[in-house]
Amino acid sequence: MPNIASVLKDEIARLARKEIRREVGTLRKASAHYRRDIAALKKQVSRLERKAGIMEKNVLAKPVTANVDPDEANLRFSPKGLKTQRDRLGLSAADYAKLAGVSPLSIYNWEKGKTRPRKAQIATLAALRGISKKEAAARLEAM
Repeated sequence: MPNIASVLKDEIARLARKEIRREVGTLRKASAHYRRDIAALKKQVSRLERKAGIMEKNVLAKPVTANVDPDEANLRFSPKGLKTQRDRLGLSAADYAKLAGVSPLSIYNWEKGKTRPRKAQIATLAALRGISKKEAAARLEAM
């Protein structure tokens, strides 16, 4: 026959387990709820970042457009002038290409005189002639 001390000890352990289970169950439910909320928020942030990236690409990646009509203006192009302008702004061919909305290889070929820009591109290059170093840096950072 068990003594009263061991019976009391077993009963205390049983009640303690029961109490712990009740408290832990509440915490588990709350934790699961928080995890679901966090997962939903992560999905929402991901969706919003994607939308922001698309909008940024559409808005900021557009090349600088000239205020003059390329057909009406008598704009000239010289490879040396393009190189001088790029050097004055302190930009690499890749950065200048971003501002002009063309590829870096186009800038390289224009500067070497291998190819010539189209009329619309000449108008864009003419619009870039009037910007300062600070403005060029700001536009690049905005892109």
